[in-house]
Amino acid sequence: MYNVIHIDEKWFYISKKAEKYYLLPEECDLERSCKSKKFFTKVMFLIAIARPRFDSDGNEVFSGNIGIFPFVTDEPAKRSSVNRRAGTLETSPITSVGRDMRRISLFSKVLPAIMLKWPLNDMNKLIYIQQDNAKVHIHPNDEKFRLAVSQSSLNIQLFCQPPNSSDLNVLDLGFFSAIQTL
Repeated sequence: MYNVIHIDEKWFYISKKAEKYYLLPEECDLERSCKSKKFFTKVMFLIAIARPRFDSDGNEVFSGNIGIFPFVTDEPAKRSSVNRRAGTLETSPITSVGRDMRRISLFSKVLPAIMLKWPLNDMNKLIYIQQDNAKVHIHPNDEKFRLAVSQSSLNIQLFCQPPNSSDLNVLDLGFFSAIQTL
């Protein structure tokens, strides 16, 4: 399991109906604005993690955190408002994430993050990227993915987790459930 990177995506709401904040006496109250309490904005995140590594003394050598990547775009504002002028870049979530968008995020975000953060002594070894069996995921024999990997200095193979094996879905079992409780 030292050469496996788990990737998965999840939708998260930007805010909740009721939130508690603890403020210092000199801090002012936070203001939130949204169109309606029924329509909170959702953002999809792609998360990539691996097993952490420690040396013989118990010191962390590699944290296992590859990255958390949001599916967002920066678009110029069409009209002026009290808060900003027209043309100011606004970050907005991508509402529909398909196979092509996921492939682009793998090429432009995940692969460079692996090259940057992966332990140097394991760079020449085979690295597996495990994804779940959702339809929008990239096929393990995808030619565009193989071409992008061949252009990097890494040896990466893509595979899907076995069906009906919830034990192998590390992100759903631990990471996402911990974030949802927050």
